[in-house]
Amino acid sequence: MTTPPATGELSAAFDATIAADQRIEPRDWMPDGYRRTLVRQIAQHAHSEIIGMQPEGNWLTRAPSLRRKAILLAKVQDEAGHGLYLYSAAETLGADRADLTAKLIDGAQKYSSIFNYPSLTFADVGVIGWLVDGAAICNQVPLCRSSFGPYARAMIRVCKEESFHQRQGYELLMTMMGGTVEQRDMVQDAVDRWWWPALMMFGPPDDASPNTEQSMRWRIKRHTNDELRQRFVDMSIPQAQALGVTVPDPELAWNDERGHYDFGTPDWHEFATVIAGNGPCNTERIAVRRAAHEDGAWVREAAAAFARREGASR
Repeated sequence: MTTPPATGELSAAFDATIAADQRIEPRDWMPDGYRRTLVRQIAQHAHSEIIGMQPEGNWLTRAPSLRRKAILLAKVQDEAGHGLYLYSAAETLGADRADLTAKLIDGAQKYSSIFNYPSLTFADVGVIGWLVDGAAICNQVPLCRSSFGPYARAMIRVCKEESFHQRQGYELLMTMMGGTVEQRDMVQDAVDRWWWPALMMFGPPDDASPNTEQSMRWRIKRHTNDELRQRFVDMSIPQAQALGVTVPDPELAWNDERGHYDFGTPDWHEFATVIAGNGPCNTERIAVRRAAHEDGAWVREAAAAFARREGASR
């Protein structure tokens, strides 16, 4: 009879895999903390994709043309797919999708703070595509190299589609900036409202982030929050200049010595307020998600009954 390896041996094998920059797969042994961190992060990511359908889905019936409606409809559908990929990745860790949804609705799990802001005009659809999806790309491309295999593989397709969404948003804004004075003012107003929340998407500053250091050691993450925030600013400012808009940051300036843009500090009190559930749209977002979940109960029950019948007939 073969003696199972001791925990120390399993831990050493896990550490060696991480050190060799190789992937941990669902059947591999992993520390409980690694599993918990992944479930928390992947669930938050999945919840964000699903909740993130709401700000733009709000404009599906009011898009200014059939072309814009088709583009937006395809994007919202993509976000639903991203959520499903990620929930599936969480399930490989032993998480239950129904339990994750219940925790989201009950407030026990979070989603990205950015989706608690309202989309007031159709220009917001473009700015969400440009800035919000642009920030998501900065954050998510390194996750394609995450140490957990199912998460990394899911992110490859997600990032390809997010890149397309970012370009769609930017194209919409370029079109509007070539339009009337009212349209250009609408774009600038949307940029003013979404710039700082987009910077907050990367999470708190490194010295106030409780999970970053360990996630970096486990190679779940590859860059710190502040590194990703800097990358986003450096990427976005030339795009803003080409677009003809300004960002609402009087401290923004190119720093020749650093080779990066200097920029102001986000309102971290506002960030904490939104994360705590007191943002402009927190209550509305969860209420819509709860209603959709309850309204879809009959679909889940029918699917489960069909699966049981199919299983019994085999």
